Amino acid sequence: MTLLQGTHPTRRHVLAGAAAIAALGPLVRPARAKTLKVLRFGIGLKAMSSITINTVIGEVLGYNRAEGFTLKPLALGTNANVQVALDRSDIEIGIGVPSFFVPLLAKGEWKSDVNFYEYTYPYKWDVAVLPGSPIKNYQDLKGKRVGVSGFGSTEYPVTKAVLKGLGIDPTKDVHWIAVGEGVAAGVALKRGAIDALAYYDVGFGEIEGAGIKLDFLPRPANLPMVGGQFLMTRRAVLASDRALVVGFGRSVCKASQFILANPKAGARAFLKMYPAAAPRGSTTEHAVAVIAQAIGRRIRLYRPPYPGVKMGSINPAEFVAEAKLDGVKVGNVHPLYTNALIDEINDFDAKAIAAEAAAYPT
Repeated sequence: MTLLQGTHPTRRHVLAGAAAIAALGPLVRPARAKTLKVLRFGIGLKAMSSITINTVIGEVLGYNRAEGFTLKPLALGTNANVQVALDRSDIEIGIGVPSFFVPLLAKGEWKSDVNFYEYTYPYKWDVAVLPGSPIKNYQDLKGKRVGVSGFGSTEYPVTKAVLKGLGIDPTKDVHWIAVGEGVAAGVALKRGAIDALAYYDVGFGEIEGAGIKLDFLPRPANLPMVGGQFLMTRRAVLASDRALVVGFGRSVCKASQFILANPKAGARAFLKMYPAAAPRGSTTEHAVAVIAQAIGRRIRLYRPPYPGVKMGSINPAEFVAEAKLDGVKVGNVHPLYTNALIDEINDFDAKAIAAEAAAYPT
């Protein structure tokens, strides 16, 4: 499942999530720890997934405790619910995605929230075929059946935009077929129901983890720099408890460095938090290997693709690119973000984190 699903939000969509948040009342108001602050973290998923691994494993690695808080991750189902929970102060920090908040800005409905750390950078979509396929590049997709997980998933509009940039009419020249998520999408490709599959990085990792071999088409030049994922808080929280916001950003940054240094160690830490994420009937070693493979492509996006900037730095050009892709007009995008915390967040010994990861049992 991807965090970037859904159509352009409206205020009605955002308010519609309020009922779902209200139903989560007992969950989003946990008892306060005696010595550690409880940081409620909203995620736009129906269930926890390894795609959020670098935002949560700081809890078991001790990074959160070092910053004086304990993390309460909450899978709130949709990006709209995360926005509602943040605006209602039911969470302190949530995951922000430009495909949701950029249209809000365009409609004048962006409130007093701010993105302060980019924990996954663009670009995370690809097109894959079976080994031996006659399709060798994106131009060869003309006239072919291309699968997507669903028409509300972001690989659909993004891949259409890429094809359009290559001079291919994505509406007339390509046959799009919704094939479902995860391994089901890979099975559709393997059985010949589609000629190629457009999907996202972790989803492809799940398919490969199921033993389905894939060949990836070479990416065209000038891909749209869209699809980044962010940590978002209220400006009031940032003003009243800057140390908490910086501390969570630093924990995520440390966890990202940890996973990059030893993906299997990161996978094992994630399984300590979420043992149900292991494939049914698998050994711990097999589960670690499966999760490490699933996140293998995603972790490449932890480091910024822009030279000379620190991990987590936000490039506002991504918001402008998102607006263009979504067909909305935005003026000043600066209300959406701040880079003022990045130096503090990166104020730790990255080499020591890498050494810790190397020594972590896998």
